[in-house]
Amino acid sequence: MECSVWRHPITFATPPDPNLDPNPAGPADSGLRSRTDSCARVALRQIWHRFADAAAWTLQGLDLELGPGELVGLLGPSGCGKTTLLRLIAGFESPEHGEIELDGRTVARPGRILPPERRGVGMVFQDYALFPHLDAWANTCFGLRGEGHPSGGPWAGGPRAGSPRGGEERARAAWLLELLGLGGLEHRYPHELSGGQRQRLALARALAPGPAVVLLDEPFSNLDVEVRLRLRSELPEVLARCGTSALLVTHDPEEALAICDRVAVLHQGMLQQCATPLDLVQRPATAFVARFVLGALPLPARWRGDQLETALGWLETAPMAGETPMAPGSGSPGRADRSHPAEPGDQRGDHELQVLLRPTDLSFAPKAEPQAPGDGADDEVEVLGREFLGRDWLYLVQHRLGRLRVRQPLSVQLARGERRRLRLASDGEPLLYPDALPLRPCDPGASVPIRG
Repeated sequence: MECSVWRHPITFATPPDPNLDPNPAGPADSGLRSRTDSCARVALRQIWHRFADAAAWTLQGLDLELGPGELVGLLGPSGCGKTTLLRLIAGFESPEHGEIELDGRTVARPGRILPPERRGVGMVFQDYALFPHLDAWANTCFGLRGEGHPSGGPWAGGPRAGSPRGGEERARAAWLLELLGLGGLEHRYPHELSGGQRQRLALARALAPGPAVVLLDEPFSNLDVEVRLRLRSELPEVLARCGTSALLVTHDPEEALAICDRVAVLHQGMLQQCATPLDLVQRPATAFVARFVLGALPLPARWRGDQLETALGWLETAPMAGETPMAPGSGSPGRADRSHPAEPGDQRGDHELQVLLRPTDLSFAPKAEPQAPGDGADDEVEVLGREFLGRDWLYLVQHRLGRLRVRQPLSVQLARGERRRLRLASDGEPLLYPDALPLRPCDPGASVPIRG
């Protein structure tokens, strides 16, 4: 079946009924102001929001856009504002400050909000939210209104087949059930479906009206590993075939990096970074992004001349492809003028800095390897455990600074309780914050400053 016929734009209703709006808008201020300079499906402009009687802001000055056909992940720890953001876009909450636009039209701003049912946005909840008394077909068709369909209330039979629009909607519902692997299960009730099938049904119901945007609130969190991996790999194709953009809420960095076109990282209600998965991994803008997304480890460091001294060895600034390092403190996070090696400046005093090490930036020194002068890696670590990652081991070790994680190839076999000297990996790429300055281990043959 040809998919292009299902690429329906959002249909905007007339301004809210004056009887429901205590301050109705005039013709020049309808509350649905158009923007001709943007093609974004969703545009969030300086969103500030907090719940009643709450002292702290849930969202703080957030700006974000979702382009046509994009899948953007909202990533962050619990309580950072991810689900609240979805509720604001869906219309379940109203922002205290800022504006929300759908397809270039303002649907929410302080004192004015377009009701959820008029926004043309689909939503998939973490707990499915299916109607237990309706079968799969009726659940899918619940939000559809064929010609002659009475407004209000569920209609278990779906769109009326006798009307042109009803026939199109029935065909779309059947196509979606088939696309999502639910063909032949139309007459089963939710309790007769598996968890994965129920989540597919919830997605089919959200996509059935042909929304331009679907909001997904941790849709895979209640599924077992095999089903979760299969569904998340299928999601981008399903959205693409439906011509739908989506925002995916998750607290799992691996999930967001695996399937999203861009990932927006939130922390304490603030947007830390929004970038492609590759840029997020290679150039985390803040220390929080490096820690949360990459599992990076904070390591104290101090400048000694032109080099950084750490408990695990010496580091120096590292030019990136097509760039040369900047002086610390001379630019914004993740964006630096790297035209020359860093000169002593505000951060070159004898105060402590923070270097972020990924698990791949560390390695174990062979037992027979002699310790290099000035190495600084004179502390042994004890192996506390390890995780099998398929192609690598992830070791958990106890260092005097705390517990560290070290990613090693399968050829490195260490037992629990074994002691080994830890060092900086020669091919590692640590980062110095707050400027996300790329570093590299000093050449073992290079001279290092004398401590003192």
